[in-house]
Amino acid sequence: MLTLDVLGPGGPYRSRRVETLQDFTGNPVATLSLAPSLYVTRTMKTLHRAPELPLDARIAALAEAGRAFATESIAGLTPEEYQYTVSATTGIPITAVRNATADIAQALARIQHSVQQARPAGAAVSWRDPLTRGGAAVWTRRGNVFAVHAAGNHPAVHQGWLDAVALGYRVAVRPSRREPFTPHRLITALRAAGVGDDRIVLLPTDHTAADDILRHADLGMVYGGDEVMRKYAGDPRILPQGPGRSKILITAETDWEPILGTLVESISSGGGVGCVNATGVLVEGDPAPLAAALAERLAALPSLPATDDRAVLPVAPIGLARRWDAHLRQRAAGTKAWLGGDTIVDDLGDGRAVLRPAVHQVDNPFAEQLGTELSFPCVWISSWDRAAGIRPLRNTLVLTAVTTDAELIDALVAEPTIANVYAGDHPTPWMAPGLPHEGYLAEFLMRTKTVLR
Repeated sequence: MLTLDVLGPGGPYRSRRVETLQDFTGNPVATLSLAPSLYVTRTMKTLHRAPELPLDARIAALAEAGRAFATESIAGLTPEEYQYTVSATTGIPITAVRNATADIAQALARIQHSVQQARPAGAAVSWRDPLTRGGAAVWTRRGNVFAVHAAGNHPAVHQGWLDAVALGYRVAVRPSRREPFTPHRLITALRAAGVGDDRIVLLPTDHTAADDILRHADLGMVYGGDEVMRKYAGDPRILPQGPGRSKILITAETDWEPILGTLVESISSGGGVGCVNATGVLVEGDPAPLAAALAERLAALPSLPATDDRAVLPVAPIGLARRWDAHLRQRAAGTKAWLGGDTIVDDLGDGRAVLRPAVHQVDNPFAEQLGTELSFPCVWISSWDRAAGIRPLRNTLVLTAVTTDAELIDALVAEPTIANVYAGDHPTPWMAPGLPHEGYLAEFLMRTKTVLR
């Protein structure tokens, strides 16, 4: 089995408290050390004392870590072994894990460009800039230690905190106990590349010690559902990252048939488990023909083990899959099922099941189901009209608007609760280095101050 130690300021630390991680057939895969509360507190104090690594050294270390993460053996695992392990223990299709590996490496290679994109155009990077002789804005950190409670739904979420390292923060990551492999590999690579054991740490913990990580940090980022969003909504030190509820809007003057492939990709790419996967499609006019077409295309996706190179759908233990099925039935009460109405569970016969796609049509664009995001390709389809306006489209991470109405796009871009707007034939999971995901992380981590010398 693999041994995943705590990665503390003094090097790897093997705790007396360990948790055994299994794959979906029940085979033990790894032991994960859990850091006790006192160890967490001491580690966070060490991060506060650690000196800042110079900018050029940070950028070089990040780029080298990205290269190693994608191409070298790290902590005893080749890239292929790492990818297989993540797929086997999480049920994420292995092609999605491979793509995430490449995306993380690319993000690290372009990290300097990414963080500079977020810097205000009129702000200098340092007080030493000649502009400060006449007075200038200088971009500075709001703190020194950044804590992350990471999600385990997809390896790519770990791109989300890398900018903090580039900006000079000392970073503590509490990994998901569902998928600690990616942050363990990534932080091991960063430390080997020169970031320093006392500047970046991995702290697997229980819930009590997890709160200690946030309490002793200057700023933090927490992933979770609506409960997490409510818990931290009033805390200016914490940036909560909740459900995406990404959507697609198709207006009457456009034709959905040529972009059916884009719609399917938006719903199902990467296994449909990401916050950028579309969970709602709103159509100006009758949604039934589109619902039928989507159901037909999604029904054709194969049921395969997650580690199969042809797999495109997520896999879960049979018991968990049946609980998801029951939850979907409860949420879908009163809707019309175009796909998945009988079951979404496709038993593989070895204790695992493929989570099949689901397509349901709701009565109106204000139906509560449009806010439901599940851990498999599940889409809710509704009619939409101009009288409904943009209200049903609020609280959306990515909105693809298939429309020629420039005034409507104006309103969507101006709406504060819509994080990203893609106008035209663009899948909702599209992302690129240097562009904001849910705003730039640097908007939360940095501030400008005037310096005159």
